[in-house]
Amino acid sequence: MNLLITGAWPNAKAHISQIEAMGHSVMFLQMEKDELPCAPEWVEGVICNGLFLHHPITMFPNLRFIQLTSAGFDRVDMEYVRAHGIEIRNARGVYSIPMAEFAVSGVLQLYKQARFFHDNQRAHVWEKHRGLRELYGKEVTVIGCGSVGTECAKRFRAFGCGITGIDIMPRKDEAFDRMLPFEKLDEVLPSTDVMILTVPLTAETVHLFNKRRLGLLPHDAIVVNISRGKVVDEAALTDLLKEDCLAGAVLDVFENEPPQPDSPLWDAPNLIITPHNSFVGEGNVARLNRIIMDHQHFWKCDR
Repeated sequence: MNLLITGAWPNAKAHISQIEAMGHSVMFLQMEKDELPCAPEWVEGVICNGLFLHHPITMFPNLRFIQLTSAGFDRVDMEYVRAHGIEIRNARGVYSIPMAEFAVSGVLQLYKQARFFHDNQRAHVWEKHRGLRELYGKEVTVIGCGSVGTECAKRFRAFGCGITGIDIMPRKDEAFDRMLPFEKLDEVLPSTDVMILTVPLTAETVHLFNKRRLGLLPHDAIVVNISRGKVVDEAALTDLLKEDCLAGAVLDVFENEPPQPDSPLWDAPNLIITPHNSFVGEGNVARLNRIIMDHQHFWKCDR
């Protein structure tokens, strides 16, 4: 197979000789936005992240295999992939552990008033806060029960939370107390203390959480979005936070990244903003290496 490998795989260069020894021809492109190191017609397989944002997939007439270094498929024209019978794999499970830990961390920061104590420490102020909350006994709803959602469920369960999953294909899973179809979402939200969004971005999930649906949550609920920014109507979320209709939110992803300096998000009360950083963890490289070099996920596609 003629493989184009990009720098989106951080450890790629350490594996190229091994890949070539298996009979594959390799070209390497460090920055996906740069000029291709080969003719598009040469490429039969790619290992990449956002390559097709800069080089349209239609440029590659002989493409038959894609290995993504991301968990999401939203940077690829999936209609084209399906229409042309291209096999595609994602980086399922690579980033789930740090993202789940991030979700727990964000909720705990809000529950335990981390910002209050941080500000007081910087100001050398000794002041107690009587409004700290417990995770124990809270109802957590995970929207999207793939690898990331399941890892979130495991960790919140360890705190003694009740866990409800909402997924397009409900199943029995010991990480969840129950898993329901999307048709039940509105029924679950009024009893949700913590809502974790790990749902993929599709045409159906754009602004899945608009003002009406966010308004179904209790006033003391926390929203955590570690999926894609467009899943949430940010203007509606900001309004609800300002109106004290939600206890807080943790956003690692945004409709436009980065938010503009004058975006009202920056000053919304009880909102934690991080720069699409929840996926970062020191174990990612090893997990990504295993997925890419796994015979079941890659080499058998050379048919």
